[in-house]
Amino acid sequence: MLFPLSRQLHGLAQSTSGMLPVFKLFLLPVGGGIPAGVLLARANGLAWPITAGLYLVSDVVLAFAFEPILRLVEALGRHIPFLARLGAAMKSATARSAAHFSGTGAGPLALVMIAFGVDPMTGRASALAAGHGFLAGWAFAIAGDMLYFAVIALTTLRLNSYFRDPNTTMLVVLAAMFVVPMLVRYVRSALTSFRG
Repeated sequence: MLFPLSRQLHGLAQSTSGMLPVFKLFLLPVGGGIPAGVLLARANGLAWPITAGLYLVSDVVLAFAFEPILRLVEALGRHIPFLARLGAAMKSATARSAAHFSGTGAGPLALVMIAFGVDPMTGRASALAAGHGFLAGWAFAIAGDMLYFAVIALTTLRLNSYFRDPNTTMLVVLAAMFVVPMLVRYVRSALTSFRG
């Protein structure tokens, strides 16, 4: 009876020790942390709900780390003309971005899509510019970032089943993360100029 319990405790300790490196990769502020973290989680035998949970926790840590900086910049913007202009530009950019997604205002779906398309910090800044507080603003930003995580994680795992080499998989995913948005912008501008 004692032997199976000790085996389970040993397995839990291994699983827990495998979570910390994955979590650290997810804390990286660049997109490369997602494919590396997903592949490491799979190599460490972590189930996908645990992996997604670790990414969600990394987003919550980001929220508590970034929010004071955002609030400081907002407060300084009341006294420093350059930051006030930057805030006005951010509100204008948010309105333009939101128009692409919803046609009017920066509603929840538009804010989620901004976080999905850019990053959670931009999503939160856009939510603040649209008048949303801490909880709602970060909820929209984290929802968009979790959608982005799901797309990158599934793509990484699917590609790794073809390449079988984690380094090649990460390079392909990272290249796609940078090239695909540029191609989308190019095609979108080409279609706009063609129609106009």
